[in-house]
Amino acid sequence: MLILSRKINESIVIDGRITVKIVRVEGDVVKLGVEAPPDVPVHRQEIYDEIQRNNKQALTQGRPVLPRLPESKPRKNFIGQQVAGTTA
Repeated sequence: MLILSRKINESIVIDGRITVKIVRVEGDVVKLGVEAPPDVPVHRQEIYDEIQRNNKQALTQGRPVLPRLPESKPRKNFIGQQVAGTTA
């Protein structure tokens, strides 16, 4: 782990695309500002952990079973011709 020291209003840059700035320090709480492209997800650790748990749980549950749809009859358009993709 890289450990850096920063003062209020100082930043670090990650991969040339992400900027993390020290916005405020209140007691033992540090407020950070994060600028990142929209395609880069940014989460607090506890939120990220919850997302990972939910994703893992969804994978182990498998796909839901969908009800079987009834057979459909061929349809005709307003001119009386059979609609493409339907069978007679």
